[in-house]
Formats: sequence, C-alpha cells, structure tokens
Amino acid sequence: MRKGLLFATAAVSAALLSTVTACSSTSSGGTASAGAKKPKIGVILPDSKSSVRWETADRPYLAAAFKAAGVDYDIQNAEGDKQAFQTIADQMITNGVNVLVIVNLDSGTGKAVLDKAKAQGVATIDYDRLTLGGSAQYYVSFDNTQVGKLQGEGLTKCLSDMGAKNPVVAELNGSPTDNNATLFANGYNSVLDPKYASGEFTKGPNQSVPDWDNAQAQTIFEQMYTSQPNIGGVLAANDGLANSAIAVLRKNHRNGQVPITGQDATVQGLQSILAGDQCMTVYKAVKKEADAASALAVELAAGKKSQTSATVHDPTGNRDVPSVLLAPEAIFKDNVQAVVTDGYVTRAQLCTGDYEALCTKAGIK
Repeated sequence: MRKGLLFATAAVSAALLSTVTACSSTSSGGTASAGAKKPKIGVILPDSKSSVRWETADRPYLAAAFKAAGVDYDIQNAEGDKQAFQTIADQMITNGVNVLVIVNLDSGTGKAVLDKAKAQGVATIDYDRLTLGGSAQYYVSFDNTQVGKLQGEGLTKCLSDMGAKNPVVAELNGSPTDNNATLFANGYNSVLDPKYASGEFTKGPNQSVPDWDNAQAQTIFEQMYTSQPNIGGVLAANDGLANSAIAVLRKNHRNGQVPITGQDATVQGLQSILAGDQCMTVYKAVKKEADAASALAVELAAGKKSQTSATVHDPTGNRDVPSVLLAPEAIFKDNVQAVVTDGYVTRAQLCTGDYEALCTKAGIK
C-alpha cells in the first residue's frame, strides 16, 4: 500500500531541474552546441482518446520543462496502438535516450518496454499509470485512490443537494487494463459501498469501458439506461465517459436531472458543470505532475538518484516503487474558477458561445 505522500512543489522541481543545463521533440527539442553530448529523454504518451489531456496538457508541459532544463527530448504518442508503443520505445532506445518515461497502454506492453530499457541501461519512470509487474525506477502520479474518493463524495453531495431518495447509481468505470481505473474504483467504492449496504443508495448497472473509449461508453450507457431507466446518479470515471452518459440522458430529456461525476477538468467537462449537466469533476494539476516527472528524468539523465518520501506497492511485482504522488481537487460549479486561475484552462477556451453567459453568472474571470 502507499507509504506517505510527497507533494511536489515548484521549489522541488526547480531544484531538480537545475542539475542539468544546456536544448531538444516529435516534439523533439533544440540544437546542440559543439562539445559535450547532452542527455536525452524519451516520453511515450498512450493515446489521444482516453483523455484529451495527453496532447493538450502533458505534451506541452513536459516539452517546456525539458527545454528549460536544456536537455534533448523526444515526445511521441502511440495513439492506442500496442505495436506502435513498442516500436517507438525500440527507436528511442536505439537513438540513445538516457531516460524513458512512459504512460502505459496496459501493464503487459508497459512491462515489455520497461524491461527492454532496463536491459539496455536506460533509466525508467512510470508516468501517471503504474505498470504492474514492471521495472520502472520511479512512479509519478496523483493519489488515484483519493481521486476516486473525491468522485464518490462528490456524487453523494450532488445527490443530497438534489434531495434524491434511494437513487439508483450506475457506474461507468475506466478501462479494465488501466491500473488507475482500479484505484479510482477502490476510492469511490469505499464511499458508495456502505451506502449500497445501508439502502441509502441502490447499486445499479456497473461496467468498465475498454480503453476509455467514449463511443463504447455511450453504447454501454445506452444499454444501462434501457435496462434501468430510473437511474438517478452516474459515477463516471472521467469527463469523456461523463459526456457519453450526458448524450444519452439528453436524448431522453433527462440531462441536468441526473448527477454525473467526471475527472480531468477538461473544457468540455467544465462547460457541462456550468450548464448543470455534470455535477463535478476532479482536477489534477497536470503541470505539477509533468514538472515532477521531468525533474526526476533530468536527475536520472545526469546519473543521479532522487529520494522520494512515498512508495506505491506493486502487487504483481511484489515491490514498493519510489513515488511522487500529488493531491487532486474536487471541482463543482462554485469553484470552476480555481482551474482557470491555475492556468490549466483559459477563460477564452471555456467561455465560448452560450457558455459566456454561464461563465459570467458563475463569476469566471
């Protein structure tokens, strides 16, 4: 299990990033000066459909951090293709990366890549998703069980605010091959299961969505709704899945009447919250995660090791992985401004068209 938490701060990241100076992506960064060879860091992102964050947030944040550190870097996206994931890793290792940072598609594919990198003397970091049975030297993520707990508590709050009595709660879980989805579920079920047991809530349909695919999620929720049209609340594991459920509810003229959770504080998710179609999301400050991962990668590329005050247990590999775990934040209509203030989403992105009036009403600046 987790042993403590390390909340990465700007000061920590800055201190680590300062260990290497001198610049390179698909995102490949910069030009090298004559002389010493600069360290090179490879990053493999998983896809563009499980969440928009990988391309809109993680890529630019990581690239900016590596540029600031003066290291060469190569950031590529496997776009959900396991073979492409392995091919990209092989190319990066052949091209001489000193550190490989991955967001696995599944633990099997991730393990194969991590083990190959280790055999070639390449340092490794699991980013956002822990590779079960893998060999990453570090893990950088959020406290994902806490993410799920915030979702369960958020749904409970929204149902209470609506005065719901014994609501039927449907659960749209994340991908069964993503360890994070398991951790999210552990978190929200720790809140919801006692309510099911007491009869306060009724447990409704419960299904995982392969690969976090939003189109499949809509089909799955359509089937849930057809079999149980009295669904009164939806625990959706992220904003994309939430939007799929909202589409079905809208078609049945029930959007805004059924509280739905989310995760990632996407523009679409925040707009749904302002419109009343989604009750909450969980904001994960991706810049802090990217900064922490890049700081570790730069240290490893310089041949140094970093101490962390947290570990996460890998039950498959039966080992404790040194970890940096960041704190998530619950977002409701009354604190959407926090995401804008943090710079993760701009007012211009959020307050388009009909949402301008909703932003003004919510006091978004």
